Amino acid sequence: MSRVGKNPVLIPDGVSCAFSEGIFSAKGSMGVIDLPVSSEISVDISEGKVTVSPASSTKKARALWGTTQRLISSLVEGVSKGFSKRLEINGVGYRASVQGSELVLQLGFSHDVRFPIPDGIKITCEKPTLVVVSGFDKQKVGQVASEIRSYRPPEPYKGKGVKYEGEWILRKEGKKK
Repeated sequence: MSRVGKNPVLIPDGVSCAFSEGIFSAKGSMGVIDLPVSSEISVDISEGKVTVSPASSTKKARALWGTTQRLISSLVEGVSKGFSKRLEINGVGYRASVQGSELVLQLGFSHDVRFPIPDGIKITCEKPTLVVVSGFDKQKVGQVASEIRSYRPPEPYKGKGVKYEGEWILRKEGKKK
């Protein structure tokens, strides 16, 4: 029995949820998200709660039970509050800025890295060395933050590069004479 799947998802005020024909949709102040749900899973919306349960006792249904519950929980949280990832930029001359619909990164290359901001994602630069990626889709926010980090991941000797806020970089000792 799934410990995660049996917990109901509470629907906060201002969020409306619907389930029809295998599609779960959540609508809130941040936007609207749809999630296709497998036919192996049954979803019940009542009294301000979403309850997920397996439709059969197959192994696949039990495997999808907890996953579907967490995906629905993320959708409901995303349309009500949203998600954000913070990226720190470390290095001499490394900085970022938002210009129109692009994030411009100066990461020590001979050219500026221009990252087009996707739909549904908001990117702000609170400081030249701090980038905040926010949106209502948890997967998309994480994917965009990962793509930005991949342009110059932090290196272990000086710690230069783009890293998540709070990420701990294992530092190495340099050459010895």
